[in-house]
Amino acid sequence: MNGEGVLTEEIVRRYREDGAVCIRQAFDPHWVSVVEAGVSRNLAEPSEYAGTLKAGEEDRGGFVDDYCNWQRIPEYRDFVYKSPAGAMTARLMGSRSSVFYHEHLLVKWPGTLKRTPWHHDQPYYPVNGRQNVSLWMPLDPVSKASCVQFVRGSHDWGRWFVPRKFATESNYTIEDASAKPMLEDRPFEDVPPIDEHPEDYEILSWDMEPGDVIAFHMCTLHGAAGNQSLTDARRVLATRWLGDDARFATRPWEISPTETGGLAPGDPMACDLFPRVWSA
Repeated sequence: MNGEGVLTEEIVRRYREDGAVCIRQAFDPHWVSVVEAGVSRNLAEPSEYAGTLKAGEEDRGGFVDDYCNWQRIPEYRDFVYKSPAGAMTARLMGSRSSVFYHEHLLVKWPGTLKRTPWHHDQPYYPVNGRQNVSLWMPLDPVSKASCVQFVRGSHDWGRWFVPRKFATESNYTIEDASAKPMLEDRPFEDVPPIDEHPEDYEILSWDMEPGDVIAFHMCTLHGAAGNQSLTDARRVLATRWLGDDARFATRPWEISPTETGGLAPGDPMACDLFPRVWSA
């Protein structure tokens, strides 16, 4: 059993209420091996978006990321179109369809000190709408100390935060002050100093094995430490999915990723670049 078959009503409820849930053995060994082959190909043939971040000269590892490669990497394409991910994400979102937005490779090699700053994803993207989900899929055992962390319920705060650059942890530069967040009566805010006041938040994180995934909302605040293991990599493929209410939008900064699919503000997101891969 895998994919949609592992989704109990409790898992769906936890996703919608908490903004993040760990789904145990969501994908069977076949799909883990397919994604692993794709990641190996991606690392050997990085795209123009690929980069490596380090916390300084003492950083023994490195935080590697790359994205928007699914059209040229056949294993990623197979996962998008043939795995249970489309049906699973539609059910999590409460949507009659699931549109694939993009994939994001996130690798922290052994001994990586570089952390992932607290942020949430939707303000980076030219996407409005509440029906969305990301699947964070590790290919290696991940300890709770190295796992991504989530602020429980933050997707329902009704607040949008300015995106942060992973290299410097500084805010994106606002280029168009007239642009509004999806909730137009609320301004974009700075990400709160979560690490300074951890007692104010309920933090979710898990020990994970290959086959497990974390499903999280694009407005859920999250961040991660480096990879504390000196022997094991932390290879993750995150895939981003959109539901029926997703619409193309503008942002007051350069969007990331920069692909737009030729869409105009207010257009539904499904298009050649962002395919609808599952429908009820």
